[in-house]
Amino acid sequence: MTYVVTENCIKCKFTDCVDVCPVNCFYEGPNFLVIHPDECIDCDACVPACPAKAIYRDTDLPSDMTHFLGLNEELSRLWPNITDRRDPLPDAAAWDEVGGKLVHLER
Repeated sequence: MTYVVTENCIKCKFTDCVDVCPVNCFYEGPNFLVIHPDECIDCDACVPACPAKAIYRDTDLPSDMTHFLGLNEELSRLWPNITDRRDPLPDAAAWDEVGGKLVHLER
């Protein structure tokens, strides 16, 4: 099992989850974070830490977000590892809970 970062992280990129991850399995893109599925130890620490409520257990993904499992796997192999908490994107609060953000994902 693994945890998956989903759409609500796009254009927000809060890193509270990174701060609590004991194995450093988060990877950072320009406006989104992902979890490397082979590195995640399924500890659940990141879920309550995420202000955007964008992280789900892979078995609990809403049906309209199952494609994020593959996206996390793909992008975690391309993006650099992030191990320290950073400021969210400047307009993160305005983008929190906005739907249809996948079109804004920057690779």
